[in-house]
Amino acid sequence: MHTIKILNATVVNEGKIQPYDLLVEDRFIVRMDKDLSRVSTDITIDAEGQYLLPGLIDDQVHFREPGLTHKGTIATESKAAVAGGITSYMEMPNTVPNTLTQALLQEKYDRAAQTSLANYSFYMGVSNDNMEEALKTDPDKVCGLKVFMGSSTGNMLVDNEATLRGIFSRAELLIATHCEDEQTIRQNMQQYRAEYGEEVPIACHPLIRSEEACYKSSSLAVGLAREYGTRLHVLHISTAKELDLFNQKVPLEEKKVTAEACIHHLWFDNADYEKKGTLIKWNPAIKTKHDKEAIFQAVLDDRIDVIATDHAPHTWDEKQQTYFKAPSGGPLVQHSLVALLEFYHQKKISLEKIVEKACHHPARLFQTDRRGFIREGYYADMVLVDLSAPWQVSRSNIVAKCGWSPFEGYQFQSKVTHTMVSGHLVFENGTFNDSKNGMRLDFKRR
Repeated sequence: MHTIKILNATVVNEGKIQPYDLLVEDRFIVRMDKDLSRVSTDITIDAEGQYLLPGLIDDQVHFREPGLTHKGTIATESKAAVAGGITSYMEMPNTVPNTLTQALLQEKYDRAAQTSLANYSFYMGVSNDNMEEALKTDPDKVCGLKVFMGSSTGNMLVDNEATLRGIFSRAELLIATHCEDEQTIRQNMQQYRAEYGEEVPIACHPLIRSEEACYKSSSLAVGLAREYGTRLHVLHISTAKELDLFNQKVPLEEKKVTAEACIHHLWFDNADYEKKGTLIKWNPAIKTKHDKEAIFQAVLDDRIDVIATDHAPHTWDEKQQTYFKAPSGGPLVQHSLVALLEFYHQKKISLEKIVEKACHHPARLFQTDRRGFIREGYYADMVLVDLSAPWQVSRSNIVAKCGWSPFEGYQFQSKVTHTMVSGHLVFENGTFNDSKNGMRLDFKRR
């Protein structure tokens, strides 16, 4: 039996900050106490002065395998994730080929079992013509169905009303949606192409993928969910207007409709396009300072339920192209937790709320089995952070395969020192131990 003890930790968990020692045996936390110093273990970690958090659960990543592995792989991006304190992730179906059959979905799980350092789940993709195949998905083994109600990377736009109604009326598991109205976007593209040709300024991105496009699509999704009683999760909210669709007064377990905010929509706004250019080109687009501040407030008041990354790496050369050619998305998993801790240092959010939105709520929302909390009997998914360890993001310390970050040059005040995945100490002070891989996430829904 492999054992680890963590001594003198300041534990942030379930709305409290308390000192604890912890004992881990194999995959699980077996004891939390005030003094375990005399217990004999294989590994001892003295966490004096450090904060112990549950491992983050990122409900939206694009790890690019299969088919786009020049951008990233399950191995490289899960490595970046654990370096950033993310112990579990849920990956999207717009790989090549798109994950539109149960066989292709299983191939991704098989690959992750061989190469993923973090725990994993994969969404089953929905297209205009695979509804029956999508509905075969096992709710206890798969995080959810993904519906692109606006085209993004890949070719998975679902714009057939009959398909949408079929999925929303029949799905037994959570539906996660990318909401942007395609017709509105295409009309806006035509307008800006007529004005600028192929040299459209990046600052026009939030005008092309506009507030109107987002609200029209997200309001449709929420309307369908309420009509059919569907469990809907709206991804990467980017506008203040959309926030009126969500209710903060209902307990999370009673919500049928939930929402996600992403790090880039909390950190950047349209003033940053001048300096960052296409490096911060995402779909949905980063919009105004007002939108950014409204989304942050919605995180605090529980209209938005979880914080994620939408980690979507592209190569540096791909991102240097002109507006229409530069792909949308960027790497974020390595820096999401330290970015949230930067908000803590700025007194914008508490440590307890960070843990709630990035750890507890994803676990409760997706009903993951024994993850997302520091509790006896739960899987030992944990991260130690030093809140007083400044470091600067540079090409030399970026782990993601693409080798760049929108945070390059920024000095964070906090550092991830240790990450434990299912009881395995996978990351310690910049060193990785890849002798064990993460586990497939299970879900308790029936």
